[in-house]
Order: sequence, then C-alpha cells, then structure tokens
Amino acid sequence: MKVSELSRRTGVQVPLIKYYLREGMLPPGRATAANQADYGEDHVRRLRLIRTLIGTRGLSAGATKEVLDAITAGQEDLHQVLGIVLGVRPAKGTDLEPSPDPDPTPDPDPTPDPEDSGSAPEGLAEAHSLIGEMGWDVSPGNPATRTVAEVLAALDHLGAGIDWRSLLPYARLADDMAELDLRQLDGKGDPLAQAERAVLVTVLLEPALLALRRLAQEDKSSRLFGGARAAGTDEA
Repeated sequence: MKVSELSRRTGVQVPLIKYYLREGMLPPGRATAANQADYGEDHVRRLRLIRTLIGTRGLSAGATKEVLDAITAGQEDLHQVLGIVLGVRPAKGTDLEPSPDPDPTPDPDPTPDPEDSGSAPEGLAEAHSLIGEMGWDVSPGNPATRTVAEVLAALDHLGAGIDWRSLLPYARLADDMAELDLRQLDGKGDPLAQAERAVLVTVLLEPALLALRRLAQEDKSSRLFGGARAAGTDEA
C-alpha cells in the first residue's frame, strides 16, 4: 500500500508517518521509485503500537523508539517484552535504564531497593507484606508497588480500618485476572506481535475492567440496598 493508504488504515497523518520514518521508529517501506515506497501489514501494526504507546501509555516519542528498538532487536523473551511495554523493565542500553551508580563504594546492604530513595511512601512495608503474602515475584522497581503503598497510607490516615490484609481478596481476584491476561499472550512468537498483544490486554483493557466493576457495583447495590429502601418506603 502507498503511504496515503497506510495513513487511512491507521488514522495517522502522512506528515507524522514521515516523521516516524525519519526517526527510525517505523521501518522504511519497499522502494518503488525515487520518492515512493510500498508498505505492508507490519507497518500497520507498528503504527498502531506507536500510537498506543504514546497516546495510551503516555511515553514520549524518544522513549517509544527505545522500546520499539528493544522489542525488534531480537528480543524473544515474552516476560521481558511485557515488562518493557509496561515500563517495569527498561530496555537495556537506553536512557530508560537507570544509570549505574558512579560511587564504587560497596553498599553494606546488598539487597537492591530502588524505592528506598528518601521519598518512599509510608505504606511501603505494608505493600511488601501484601506482595509477600501473595507470593508474587515482582521487580523492585515496579511502580505498582508504590501505588499500593500510597493508597494504604492514605487509608490509614483516614482511619478507614482497611489495611493490607483487607486487600488480600482483591489481590486474589487480580491474580486470577493476570492469569487470564497472560494466557492470551502465550504463543505469540513474533516480538512485535507480543508487544502489540501485551498493550491490548494489559493497557487498553484496563478502562473496560474498571467500567465492568462499576456496572457490577451498581447491580449489587441495587440488590443489597435498593430493595430494602423501597420496602421501607412502602411500609411508611
């Protein structure tokens, strides 16, 4: 297909496609003339992935290029691809990866803890207790750990009576959802297809999952409380 058709198929404007080509984010098409080229389905998939990483994941164009470079540089480890897409495992050799500590002095505590930087949230210990209870094997730099910690700290300040143990039933449900997510990724041998699928099932589905929860909450509220209110009104 010509670049105009590629634009129509993906919804990406031609000048932006040419920018992605110049920056190496999109591989060149098959040259057919001095200033013309043909593009295929791989270009369609790559453009859709670029749009999702930038528009939905919120990555910059530079960070997106580094992620794509890591994915297409022979990276066939599905676990690593998923981590790169989610921002948990930065691409090796890129500025997404934290720079090594220039201080060669050995750390008396060899256990890496990137969260222990002076700005760790109050609920970090509780978050780690929850992760430990679930037996989850997660990287120390996973930003979700900090999110859980901050929520637990806020709940404690509000006197909500909700601690990390209260989140265990939710964590078990999340564990089941993650199992379902990852089963949908298995068998995708092409790194680009793996990355595309990872974005679909882990990023784009999140708003739908939250919406489903809201729908279910309304239904359960109606069943548990709506009938009681109606009955009380009738009796009055």
